[in-house]
Amino acid sequence: MNSKTILITLLSLLSGLSILIYFDEETLFLATLLLSILAIKTINNKINIDASFTSKGVVINSFVGLWFALSIAPAFGVEIKEIFTFENGFFIQALLSFVFFIFFMITKISVIGRVKKNIKGGVGIIASAIIAGAAAGISSSALWQVYVQLQAAL
Repeated sequence: MNSKTILITLLSLLSGLSILIYFDEETLFLATLLLSILAIKTINNKINIDASFTSKGVVINSFVGLWFALSIAPAFGVEIKEIFTFENGFFIQALLSFVFFIFFMITKISVIGRVKKNIKGGVGIIASAIIAGAAAGISSSALWQVYVQLQAAL
């Protein structure tokens, strides 16, 4: 993952958080589905035009994957004044989702790498990003819940 892709992923984090703050988690999830469909269509069109097209220049999958991760964790809308309130975990879970998403996209472990390699075209590219996003969101949520349980036990 190069610096351009990380910057695009950071922009996707900011835009996803904006949707959660100004709208709600359902809007973010539906926007993710719409963007996924448009991305698959666009990528497949590029492949049809240029057979040598590779996924290295594709950045829209960062939006799709990270938005999906944010649909899982923190997965709730907040008001602007509540963003940095540590008790609700909104900002922490969002940052964890970002870090886990980048980790899963770089390593492409297990299913993520197999999907990208075995499913050709836009579906493979977007599906691998969605799976990485799901893994990131679940990992973020699980880590936050472990923290909350440890705090409750103390």
